[in-house]
Amino acid sequence: MTRDDILNAAATIFSEKGFHGASMQDIAEAVKLQKSSLYHHVSSKQEILLALLDKALDLLIERIGKVADMPLSPEQKLRLSMVTYLETLLEHKDLAAILLLEHRSLDTDLRARHIPRRDRFEELWKEMIKEGIDEHVFNCHDPGFVTRSLLGMLNWTITWYRPDGPLNPAAIAKQYADLAILGIMSNSQPQ
Repeated sequence: MTRDDILNAAATIFSEKGFHGASMQDIAEAVKLQKSSLYHHVSSKQEILLALLDKALDLLIERIGKVADMPLSPEQKLRLSMVTYLETLLEHKDLAAILLLEHRSLDTDLRARHIPRRDRFEELWKEMIKEGIDEHVFNCHDPGFVTRSLLGMLNWTITWYRPDGPLNPAAIAKQYADLAILGIMSNSQPQ
């Protein structure tokens, strides 16, 4: 039994039951341990939640960071980042659900440890938007607002996406990108 086995089981349980609905007993049973033995691997449900949030953000920072470092135009970077982000969320749906829906369940001291990583992830997006503004590709004034808007639009997809639906993640992200990017392109006239 490894810590990753425990985290993977916890991710599934938190995703299904929610953080507050899940118990350490549920996690112990899922990995075929006694509850007391589980505590040899993790100290608390809060520790598990923070580890899952870190795991999700580390994965996203790695993938979006690679796109941000590519020698592409700001529009191409933003489009590819949106596809990469949505594909990652839907590929790791349990982790995504925890990241997007359960982060508020962290205790205050652990939330303080989580926020810098979350901010680093958001900064990757803001930097792409700023690059587009600096190159006069994007006509917007608040990269933070644009970032939160894009992520909000993409994030909500985990609540309605169905793998057997008519659109795959890349097609959905392309439609989102068309909608969002055309709204911030410099050749667009504000209303």
